[in-house]
Amino acid sequence: MSYALVFSGQGMQHPDMLPWLADGAPVRAVNERLGVRDWRAALQDADWAARNAHAQVLLTGLALAAWDALAPLLPPPAAVAGYSVGELAAFSAAGVFDAGTALSLAQARAEAMDRCAAGHPGGLIGVSRMAPAAIDALVRDTGLAVAIRNGPDSVVLGGALAALDRAEALATAQGGHCTRLRVGVASHTPALQPAADAFRQVLEGTAFARPRTALFSNAADRIASVPQARDALAAQIARTVRWDECMDNLHARGVRCVVEVGPGQALAKMWNARYPGVPARACDEFRSAQALAAWVDSHGLS
Repeated sequence: MSYALVFSGQGMQHPDMLPWLADGAPVRAVNERLGVRDWRAALQDADWAARNAHAQVLLTGLALAAWDALAPLLPPPAAVAGYSVGELAAFSAAGVFDAGTALSLAQARAEAMDRCAAGHPGGLIGVSRMAPAAIDALVRDTGLAVAIRNGPDSVVLGGALAALDRAEALATAQGGHCTRLRVGVASHTPALQPAADAFRQVLEGTAFARPRTALFSNAADRIASVPQARDALAAQIARTVRWDECMDNLHARGVRCVVEVGPGQALAKMWNARYPGVPARACDEFRSAQALAAWVDSHGLS
């Protein structure tokens, strides 16, 4: 038995995330790719931070930089998964491609999504604390699509901005909790199918390897082959992320704890609510990589 490694998605990025991440070569590669001197200073600009072309490259690169610092301090994970764009870091951590390729794919993914959404602004909104039937009715009433399914009473909806406004008003009136994500497109909905098709062409020209560890996709499938890996990364752009089932698959591996790599603590909180007997912590909760590694080791993994 060991631990599971999960990589955060887009929408929670902030200047103070990953406070222990040093300015080494992996971080400098992210700055160079984005054309900035200091990613923390760049994130002070909320508009800059919300742009796909910035956020997806930034989160992919920083997640892998953080894992580069953590990996020597930990045994290999029993299973790996990534949430939305976090899949790129997860696939890289599992050995499907290297960090440089992950950065290039993040840039190509963001560009494909932005081209698809040009002239049709959209976004995402998290909705929770509502019964499944009420969420279904909300989807019907607004025309939004379920972009991410985190649990029976917790989803992320995607679509046009006016529909998001209507959904927020309706859900709040019914006692639901809503959170607008800092994402400028309706990711993981059928509206992004042209982007999925374009990204698939990029993936076909990219060298892949079979994963070295158990790797689960946003379709809740275990990735066992190169064609399956390419299909999964392309399809998730325009299909519902089944994170609830993905968590179930990670839990079935018999892990003793879960480490979230990325900004915020959203994935750790979801995990702890679903599996209170198997603790999860996020990198953002620690002041050093050594402290996080000590927490993992405290669960008897070494």
